[in-house]
Amino acid sequence: MKYFCLVRTQQELAAENLLLRQEITFLKEELAQLKRMIFGSKKERFIPAHSDQQSLFDLQQTQAVAQMETLTYEREKPAKKGSAKRLLLPAHLPRQEETIYPEGLDVDHCTKIGEKVSEVLEYTPGKFYVQKTVRPVYKSNNEIVVAELPTQVIPGGNAGASVLAYLMVSKFIDHLPFYRQVKIFKRDGMTIPESTITGWFRKTSELLSPLYEVMVDHVKSTDYIKADESPIPVLSADKPGSTHKGYQWVFLLPKAKMVIFKYDQSRGQCVPEEILRDFSGCLQTDGYAGYNQQGKRADITHIACMAHARRKFDEAKENNYALASHALEQIQLLYKIEREAGQASLTADQIATLREQKAVPILNNLKTWLDEQYQKVLPKSAIGKAIAYSLKLWPQLTAYTQNGYWQIDNNTVENKIRPLALGRKNYLFAGSHQAAQQAALMYSLLGTCKLNDIEPLQWLTNTLRKLPDTKTSQLHQLLPLNNT
Repeated sequence: MKYFCLVRTQQELAAENLLLRQEITFLKEELAQLKRMIFGSKKERFIPAHSDQQSLFDLQQTQAVAQMETLTYEREKPAKKGSAKRLLLPAHLPRQEETIYPEGLDVDHCTKIGEKVSEVLEYTPGKFYVQKTVRPVYKSNNEIVVAELPTQVIPGGNAGASVLAYLMVSKFIDHLPFYRQVKIFKRDGMTIPESTITGWFRKTSELLSPLYEVMVDHVKSTDYIKADESPIPVLSADKPGSTHKGYQWVFLLPKAKMVIFKYDQSRGQCVPEEILRDFSGCLQTDGYAGYNQQGKRADITHIACMAHARRKFDEAKENNYALASHALEQIQLLYKIEREAGQASLTADQIATLREQKAVPILNNLKTWLDEQYQKVLPKSAIGKAIAYSLKLWPQLTAYTQNGYWQIDNNTVENKIRPLALGRKNYLFAGSHQAAQQAALMYSLLGTCKLNDIEPLQWLTNTLRKLPDTKTSQLHQLLPLNNT
């Protein structure tokens, strides 16, 4: 009886020891992650241990040793390098010419044999000007005749299209909040209250709203969409003294070269259900469960993001470098195939064939390895979570090989969120739920300009001038993708 109790106690101690080791491992991983967030680099570049590339530390050591070597042979002294070349100033820039004559010389009695020209780059800050429209009033046959006033961007307002476009581009591309723009304008001698600019923003958004709806309507005419979401703090009357955590949902249409932002107060699945109601085709997302219901639809193929799987293994390097590095090396091989396809400018069918020949065998071997390793690692460890994440989404992670148009990851849509993240750091929050949706409208239009290599300020200025007189049936002609 005593022996039985002793054995039982040893089992309990072993179980307790295992739990404590798991807890220590978890705490170490959590501490490492916090240190990485605060002090570490956010880059996920991985250099295998057997790579030919040297680390910066190794390179510095090599250079230090090289400086201590003694040369025992003779060589010619290298010729002195010429002075640095000056910046060539663009020919299209306007020139303000100034001629300087020799002091005390009567040039009228001299023969000019040439001239020396020097140019320096100067800058004049943007200046306001007033567009004054004069309409003479005539009396003809006892009738008063006057020309009609051209359609104004803001009826009854005194802000022109170029000023409104400049305000929008400065905030949503250059990340300058309105209050900072007010200070800049004041230095140029123009005082505009921030409340006035906010009113202009609201009116401009209302004018552009039909154009935004035309963009949203493109969702049902495409067959490939990438989706992601990002939080944004919003002032709300429901939470006085604090902000509401809303979300900007982002939908990238690669074939249409269009990006659509949609604000919502929640991160629930109701948002993609609304946007993707009439969509059929391929939907690519990260592992967020809010899209799972859409992935169950018969007319939607739901694929995942390899970059997110790679990130899990990158975070697990400190937990188990050997296993994490092996997974990262295999994923690097997959991306090498994608670069090969891009550099060769292959067609979609050729890309699909290349993936079938090279990527599928790598993926099959990786799947076998993941299954084997998952039985050996602690499920709650970083490497265990990384392997579990990949195995759970494996059919979706590998589905990109079935179609040459589909991409290996969701990075392009995440890149479209960067302006939102930078803007959020500058203006901190949206003033209301309505303002957050108006910001979504601006990010959509200006982000689509970037996708199509359209200069946003010129496009928005011209669009604001044309929009009031454009029929609903012709709105699509104003979209950035139709102005390339």
